[in-house]
Amino acid sequence: MQQNQSHKFSIAPMMDWTDTHCRVLHRLLTRRTLLYSEMVTADAVLHGDRQKLLGFDGSEHPVALQLGGSEPGALAEAARIAEDFGYDEINLNVGCPSDRVQSGRFGACLMREPALVADCMAAIRNAVSLPATVKCRIGVDDQDPEESLRTLIASCVAAGVTQFAVHARKAWLDGLSPKENRDVPPLDYDLVYRVKRENPGLGITLNGGIQTLDQAEAHLAHVDGVMLGRAAYQNPAMLLVIDARFFGDAPRDLDDALGEWCQYVEQKLKDGVRLASMTRHMLGMFNGRPGARGFRRHLSEHAPRRDAGIAVLRDALTLLSPECEAA
Repeated sequence: MQQNQSHKFSIAPMMDWTDTHCRVLHRLLTRRTLLYSEMVTADAVLHGDRQKLLGFDGSEHPVALQLGGSEPGALAEAARIAEDFGYDEINLNVGCPSDRVQSGRFGACLMREPALVADCMAAIRNAVSLPATVKCRIGVDDQDPEESLRTLIASCVAAGVTQFAVHARKAWLDGLSPKENRDVPPLDYDLVYRVKRENPGLGITLNGGIQTLDQAEAHLAHVDGVMLGRAAYQNPAMLLVIDARFFGDAPRDLDDALGEWCQYVEQKLKDGVRLASMTRHMLGMFNGRPGARGFRRHLSEHAPRRDAGIAVLRDALTLLSPECEAA
């Protein structure tokens, strides 16, 4: 099986979660994992505050921008802008089931329009030199996933796409909420495995329902990459062993990572960033360890204060057992 090392392990794009502060924290825990931005619409890139929408810290590389949209010209221009910002990859969202993306004719509803997705990807590929990839579902509503996934992939391959991240669930656009769509539709990992076997030259990353690193490793016997979402966000400490376990590198040291994180937070506070907007991403860092509850409570109570400074974070860390404290 062909392995694409750059996509072997990645953290899913998650709205309201994987902002730049989240990605910096995750990068301090793993050097090799591919990070993704929250989805940004092409129209927002073209007409909004680009620095706010696209700006990121140089330490985040490799980092991909996920775009939403269905108008090839707008996506191409947004991709060019993102390339100028320094992103390492452009990913098109063909999987988000929210009402907002449906009304805008993008996200998961594009599973019904594979030819349009192919046109969008061709436009992006012609506009930039970066890898252009697709993140999709296996189908929507009454589609037959055996047909819908294969049709989408074949259409995009004809447009030159070689890398796909597949959330191995249907999205039910009629009848389920976005939250329910993350859990209720059954997973079909075997379908994704079969598609990989049928397309050995493509890079196929599996997403959906992966909770542990043991599960991730088992999936890698069948696909090129695994993409974790909520599990990695809610328990970021699991990322410390990714580099060693999946890439053969030295493991990251927690004390070193926390020390660098505190330096980052302190600098961003000077730039006017609120403490809670950064520390909210680390509330699950010490789950199951002595002192974790006190750590979370201290941050939850004190970080939202308008005048909260680095001392709040450092005080929270002292509530942990010694082996968990920052250096």
